Amino acid sequence: MADDVHVEMECALYTKTGQAACGDDVRFQTVEKENRYIAALSDGLGSGVKAHVLSTMTTTMALRFLRSNLPTLSSVEIIMDSLPVCEVRKISYATFSLFDYTLGGRAKILEMGNPGYIHLRGTEEIPPVSERRVVSSHWPDRTVRECVADVRPGDRIIMCSDGVTQAGIGESKELKFGLRRSGVLKFARERLAADPEISARDLSNDIARAAINITRGVCRDDTSCVVIYVRRPRVMRVLTGPPFHPENDAEFARQATLGEDHVVVCGGTTANILERELGAKVKISLSDMRSAGSLPPAGRIPGVALATEGILTLGRVLSALEEHRPAAAEPVAARRILGMIGAHDRIEFVVGTKVNECHQDPNIPQDLELRRSVVRRLANVLEHDYRKTVKLNFY
Repeated sequence: MADDVHVEMECALYTKTGQAACGDDVRFQTVEKENRYIAALSDGLGSGVKAHVLSTMTTTMALRFLRSNLPTLSSVEIIMDSLPVCEVRKISYATFSLFDYTLGGRAKILEMGNPGYIHLRGTEEIPPVSERRVVSSHWPDRTVRECVADVRPGDRIIMCSDGVTQAGIGESKELKFGLRRSGVLKFARERLAADPEISARDLSNDIARAAINITRGVCRDDTSCVVIYVRRPRVMRVLTGPPFHPENDAEFARQATLGEDHVVVCGGTTANILERELGAKVKISLSDMRSAGSLPPAGRIPGVALATEGILTLGRVLSALEEHRPAAAEPVAARRILGMIGAHDRIEFVVGTKVNECHQDPNIPQDLELRRSVVRRLANVLEHDYRKTVKLNFY
């Protein structure tokens, strides 16, 4: 089940115009051993640094309590008791929306003070399986809504702060009370009708931007939107290096048959193996050669893979990921690989372990590491910084 389903969790966060810090905070956590996915969104009282402290404390504690399965009411009371008190309003307050989902099961969604979540299956809104309200004896004015949702592959959960639903209050008769939850629902349905496969990142950003655009780009309140998209995983394979035993070349080459939009072949020797075993030739256009930049040009093996130079290109991709450089600033070959990585969830490295003699040349720069080391570093940064699922397969 875990291999067949991917949980894409993304958010858009915008700071109130004129403030140095965002008063909303969003955090995600994956508990791999339990196939469990947790998200927390909080809106701190007011705006600026104080609101940022409130929301950050709330999301940090909420994730810890969710993971430890502490009872809902106890968790909420501890959070509210722990928050600093606002000097002006003499209250400690931060709203929150929490999502807790285990693959193969149902999702639990907790809300206090935030707009109600939206559950979409395609463009159809899905009501919760069960719902109850919990009132704290410590904080009698705070009510927690606890919902259980039947989340299936293809479903989306949308959570947002009131910076979205209250956007545009008083701008027109239609927006007397702001965009409201109904406006968010209508907008999300329209986007999904236009693009049923829209990513969680794009949908969350589109919703937040739509709210801000109501006031002509002025962000009148901290604005945040979380989208959780449960779907089949998008798999990408990176083949690099010849197998240690030549008799494995045919099996190695078959790993490249996912389609050229899903496979990268890094290395001339690796590409030669595919040409020989699959009967497909690497093609490099004149425009690719002219725009290659500081790396050798990328080509195509029609119907099979994107083909690039090997260790130099992988090293450039690694440094861009580790330093969080924008893909647009990279040479074409690295930029294309980075774009493909961004569009996929599971990255599978198929690594040949035969040593390339040219890497033993003392004239090669000292920071040019052996292929396996670069791949392991790529796997590490993709897992920890980009929430990708990574698999390594050595030949």
